Amino acid sequence: MGRLGDFARSLKPGNDRQLAATQYAGRESATERAARKRRESYHRKGVRKAATQGEAWERRDRARDKRGDRYTDWRNT
Repeated sequence: MGRLGDFARSLKPGNDRQLAATQYAGRESATERAARKRRESYHRKGVRKAATQGEAWERRDRARDKRGDRYTDWRNT
């Protein structure tokens, strides 16, 4: 049956489980896709945030070394 027939069959009430078992078998559900996208986004944001924090720490540390902070003055030891 063509796409129109598949669409018409999907509108018939009460056959959701049958459609899920046959027509949509092996496909990623909308819920699974949304959860995967959410996990990927969370990971991407976390990596970016950690990199930004690390760079900020490096900038502060270099500035501290340059001006000779009294606690970390490695040049005068």
